[in-house]
Amino acid sequence: MSHVFPRHTKANPPVAAKGDGCYVIDQNGKRYFDGSGGAAVSCLGHSDPDVIAAIKGQVDQIAFAHTGFFTSEPAEELADLLIKHAPEGLDRVYFVSGGSEAMEAALKLARQYFLEKGETSRHRVIARRQSYHGNTLGALATGGNQWRREPFSPLMIETSHISPCYEYRGRRDDETAFEYGQRVANELETEIQRLGAENVMAFVAEPVVGATAGAVPPVEGYFKRIREICDQHGILLILDEVMCGMGRTGSLFACEQDGVSPDILAIAKGLGAGYQPIGAMLCSAEIYAAIENGSGFFQHGHTYIGHPTACAASLAVLKKLTGGLVERVNPMGAKLHSSLEAALGQHPHVGDIRGRGLFRGIEIVEDRETKAPFDPKRGINKALKKAAFEAGLACYPMGGTIDGVQGDHVLLAPPFIMNEAQVDEVTDKLTTAFKAVF
Repeated sequence: MSHVFPRHTKANPPVAAKGDGCYVIDQNGKRYFDGSGGAAVSCLGHSDPDVIAAIKGQVDQIAFAHTGFFTSEPAEELADLLIKHAPEGLDRVYFVSGGSEAMEAALKLARQYFLEKGETSRHRVIARRQSYHGNTLGALATGGNQWRREPFSPLMIETSHISPCYEYRGRRDDETAFEYGQRVANELETEIQRLGAENVMAFVAEPVVGATAGAVPPVEGYFKRIREICDQHGILLILDEVMCGMGRTGSLFACEQDGVSPDILAIAKGLGAGYQPIGAMLCSAEIYAAIENGSGFFQHGHTYIGHPTACAASLAVLKKLTGGLVERVNPMGAKLHSSLEAALGQHPHVGDIRGRGLFRGIEIVEDRETKAPFDPKRGINKALKKAAFEAGLACYPMGGTIDGVQGDHVLLAPPFIMNEAQVDEVTDKLTTAFKAVF
């Protein structure tokens, strides 16, 4: 009998025994292609010798030093390399152990920034429906996924949510993609006016929406309009790139492709590629200066922030990403998209295949013409996950795609090291799962 508290008490998952490139091998020797990188984590696969060597080398030196007393060479070098490649204006890096921690730190920094400036009424956060920003209470309250929020709603801060930029379901027949993006972006202006700009501290969004909606990219011009509105009202733009960043969508930082720079940015997952738990919050020089020239102390912290071993692993990962690996993502992503379109694009229950880079989503519908979803009681996403896993493919199906209850999708986020033969393998195994379910 296991004493591990699992994610699902009725599940009996196999034991992962070994990693081999893009594959996880269980204790019985069965190989699973990691088609979702866990949860868009394992961008380098599971057996990268350079990252493993970096971890071993750091442990030989010093495994841990608390940041209340020391900094470390891996943390300093990693921060320098991140800022060298970061969007314009970002200047400081605050290391944590994962995505939820990064978003929690972002929210608390935003609040303290305005306190340091004397704008004490600014506390409200605006985000988008169907967003997901983490599972700690502040991050969960910011997210707009009702299924995740509902059980804990009495414990959470009040947050406003506007429409997502979700062209497949939101764009009207009488508007262009650009017009649609401007319309939903302008909902931010309306909500700021309702709350009073003097009360709003931040707008939070994922550049490409991940887990809750299935790799939904914004339309052209959407984030530029969002940036304009934030600037007009003195509101911080916080971008959550925990899932879509670190090369996943074809550029090191996802927001590069939309031509905007945030005031605060959160990264994790691919930052450590799964070799060590790590995340980071990046902020602008202006925000850092407000703390430095004010109280001088960010009233926040965790025991393992700036962990030397985690930073050493991440530094090895980031050197690979910036050393040419990210340049493989867009061409390989295009091959994956073409393969999925050829195999499933005309499937009667596939409504949309979308995404950027090696971040692809397939939205499942009962009726292609009306875009009507399946009854959630059918559990389509769960059935697809099980069938794919039996076929030797780990992927990331989810339900509640449309509103937290209705809709199903499959998310794919394979390792950046995958080859063309493995593109076909992913498509073949996913097609096998579709045949089993439908």
